[in-house]
Amino acid sequence: MSDSVAQVLNELRRQLREAAEPDFAAGVRNFFREQVDPYGVRSHKLHAIQSAVYRDIKQWPKADRDRLMVELWESGKLEEGVIVSHVYRRFSKEFGEREFAMFEKWLNQYVRNWAHCDGIASWLLAGAIRNQPRLIERLAQWTKSRNRWRRRAVAVALLQEAKAGRSTEGIFEICTLLRHDADDMVQKGVGWILKETYPKRPREVLAFLDAWRATAPRLLLRIAAEKMTPQHKKWLLTK
Repeated sequence: MSDSVAQVLNELRRQLREAAEPDFAAGVRNFFREQVDPYGVRSHKLHAIQSAVYRDIKQWPKADRDRLMVELWESGKLEEGVIVSHVYRRFSKEFGEREFAMFEKWLNQYVRNWAHCDGIASWLLAGAIRNQPRLIERLAQWTKSRNRWRRRAVAVALLQEAKAGRSTEGIFEICTLLRHDADDMVQKGVGWILKETYPKRPREVLAFLDAWRATAPRLLLRIAAEKMTPQHKKWLLTK
């Protein structure tokens, strides 16, 4: 590890320890169904630490930047994983195949909760897909993974595409592959992506969901309906 990486790592961990609140950490542990290891840093303080890290590393070579991120992941601390996604997303203009492969590796090796999954998927994988839309083609095989977070990430990685009204057919293809997934975290991811697709593509989403109304998980449909008009919501949720 280079001296610069070690210095930034030591400083941000010092700040995290100083900002930690044991009672808040206990509440965070109770909030997650999965086992997590938080410092207990409130979001506004974490944001300030993230901004300071970015200022320190924005001119770094990629090798040092990536080394710092791996060091953060390997700690297993909740906030350190959150910092990775929030800092690295600021370099999104650089994202391409190399970064996509790296984010996939992080997802496989380090993600054990929905917060880390959604950070990688909704900002990092999504940024690479925005720059190179053909990367969507790589997501289909993830739907067969035994790793629930990898399957959830398939949907959440398309979040920015959905909000922008892009890649609608690709979104529907991924949702179809995940339609019968029994994991509630995956169902929530599919519902979320359809919810965000609806405002820009309402007719397409309604047509797509027409065949799902009677058989899709109720949880998925309720989330998908959250941004719909009252009329469309009633149509979707009334069997």
